[in-house]
Amino acid sequence: MDRGTVSIFSAAFAKAATERAVKTFAQTLAALLVADYSGLIGVDWAHSLSVAGLAALVSILTSVGSGAATGHGPSLANEYTVPTDLG
Repeated sequence: MDRGTVSIFSAAFAKAATERAVKTFAQTLAALLVADYSGLIGVDWAHSLSVAGLAALVSILTSVGSGAATGHGPSLANEYTVPTDLG
């Protein structure tokens, strides 16, 4: 794969960063639901969704920072690079 520079404003970068944020949101929400262990009725949904949303926002911000630092994609360690032919 070509490891050329990828703009953080490209569609491919946005797609990759969004995928990472959605995964972070789901993982955080799942962790909160398991940690609360009060059943689906007793969960404080507003709090849980708020925390998961904040985690997703932090994921987007770190993706942008990593992309600006490396120029290869949303990962600082370049474990996942955005193909340059997509955007």
